[in-house]
Amino acid sequence: MDFVKDLFVLLHLVGMAAVVGGWIAVARAPKVIPPILWGARAQVLTGLILVGLLEATDETVNNAKIGVKLVVALAVAACAEIGNARQKRDEANPMLVNAAGGLALLNTAIAVLW
Repeated sequence: MDFVKDLFVLLHLVGMAAVVGGWIAVARAPKVIPPILWGARAQVLTGLILVGLLEATDETVNNAKIGVKLVVALAVAACAEIGNARQKRDEANPMLVNAAGGLALLNTAIAVLW
């Protein structure tokens, strides 16, 4: 079971790296690129799976922290999805990309510092 948990932690970190790395890569001309979009989706999915795995093994889960992180992760995914949709209609909004990247960093800080 530890291997499965570690695998999902790795995938969760890769999702975070894709969002933050993609955001840094497009910093001069912010636009939603596929790594940001898929990284945000992966963050939500792998985060939920990790919480499920923790609950299944009777480990202590800080529900307040998880709730805050879920709300922030959904905001990251929403910014990425809305930014991508607007970009396809030639109505790009660079603030959505910056919000997604900044919120991803905030979520990382919450994970480490809380």
